[in-house]
Formats: sequence, structure tokens, C-alpha cells
Amino acid sequence: MILALLLAQATSLGADNYSVEVALHAPQTAPTFADEFNKLSVDRRKWRFDTSRNATGWFNHEKQYYADDRPQNSRIENGALVIEARHETLSKAKYPDWGGQHYTSAKLVSRKSMGYGFYEIRAKLPCARGTWPAIWMLPSSGTWPDEGEIDIMEMVGWDPHVVHATLHTKLFNHRLNTQRGAETLVPTSCTVFHRYQLDWQPHSITIGVDDHGYMRVNNDQPGGHGAWPFTRPFQMILNLAIGGDWGGKEGIDDQAMPQRMTVDYVRYWKAKPKD
Repeated sequence: MILALLLAQATSLGADNYSVEVALHAPQTAPTFADEFNKLSVDRRKWRFDTSRNATGWFNHEKQYYADDRPQNSRIENGALVIEARHETLSKAKYPDWGGQHYTSAKLVSRKSMGYGFYEIRAKLPCARGTWPAIWMLPSSGTWPDEGEIDIMEMVGWDPHVVHATLHTKLFNHRLNTQRGAETLVPTSCTVFHRYQLDWQPHSITIGVDDHGYMRVNNDQPGGHGAWPFTRPFQMILNLAIGGDWGGKEGIDDQAMPQRMTVDYVRYWKAKPKD
């Protein structure tokens, strides 16, 4: 039983136990926060680069080094953000925090924390074996998973076009094999831009793609903060990991490198106060 549980956790960080079929629609008003990625470079007033675990290694046994504003790994190209993973070896002389990784990529974190409201991120994903693109949210402080995690979009390259939406909390997370989420098939996820969406309300979280909500978790479970820590603003994270317990389950296709996740825009509409 214990072995089976460990294998289940290593196989997938997603879940398919909260599937729904509902409509989602972005507001028609101007967003509260937006990055259309139409400048010459990444806007450092809106984003920071997370390089915090390069020297010690990243979570989930991922294999990448996340570079700090390195054009080979993150840049604005044709009005979109490109996060590119490459198979290469760096040097400590030029990159003092290099931890011996043989892959490079980038991880961007929004400087602004955002809460209840509607989010839409238009992106095109990589599909090579070993890639693990993600659009997700975490609070700026606190212990994981106690303070919560919202995975708006995850996909692993060895299982292309299957997009996952997942919530993690102290009582519901992949370490306990109790994470709440759903998956959907997006057959053109790697060739066409799609709109990944989150509707975050005090009573529920709904996640979808292209106006089709396919995952909803209601705030209806006992356990207080352990079941529902989604009561304060979170930061948006855009990254392309390589390998890891889930992304690297079927190995890494080095011949397919480089691989990229391209983000056309990030938009957020703050929820209007109830009368």
C-alpha cells in the first residue's frame, strides 16, 4: 500500500477528481493588471526571475538551471514572451550559482500579488518529452503546501496535449495523494495559442481553457485553512521545467532541444466588491 502510494505520487502531480463542464468568459472591461509583452525586453517592474535554488537544485528533482534575464532563455519576440529551455552546460566562472545542471530555462514571478477575480493567459506550449511547462500561483510567503498552490495549467511532454488544473493545500496535496483537480485534452496545445483561464472567487475556484471551464473546487470541505487557504493574494508564475518526478518520468529528449513556451499575454481582472 505504501509503495503504491509513493508510485502514484511520483507518476502525477495532477488529478482528475473535480471535473465539470461550465462556461467561462473574461470580463469585457479593461484588466486590472496586464502584460501584453510588447516591449523590447521583459518588464522588470512587473516580473522578477526566480533563481533561488539553482545552486542546491530545484523541487521535484527537476534538472534545469533557471537563468536571470538571459536572452537565450527569456526574451520578447514578435510581441510575446518566450521562455526557452536549452540543453547546455554553463560554468561557475560566468554563473556563480550554477549547480551543475545540463539544461537551462527561465522562471518568471509577478511582482504584483493578485487575488479574487478572473485571469487569462494566452500561451503555446512545448511538447517534447521531458518538458514541463506551467502557469501557476503561490503566495509570496509561507510554507508549502499549507498556504496553497493554484495550478492554472500544467502539461508534461511525454503526455502531450493533456492539460492539468490542480489545487494543493495542507489537507489536499500530491504528497498525500489527495490533490484536487481535473484534466482536459487540448489537441493543438503545442501548435496554436490557447487561453488558459482562472476564475477565483471566495466560494470556489474554476479553471478552464478557451472559455471552457473543466475544473471546479468549491470551498465546502471541513478543515479551515488546511482545506482552503485561498483567502489572500498570490503571485503569478510562468516557467518551463525540464525533467523531474513527473516531467521526466519517461526521460528527456535531448535531440528535441531547444523547446519553448510562448506567452502572448497575461491579464487579470480584480473581482468587484459585492454590494
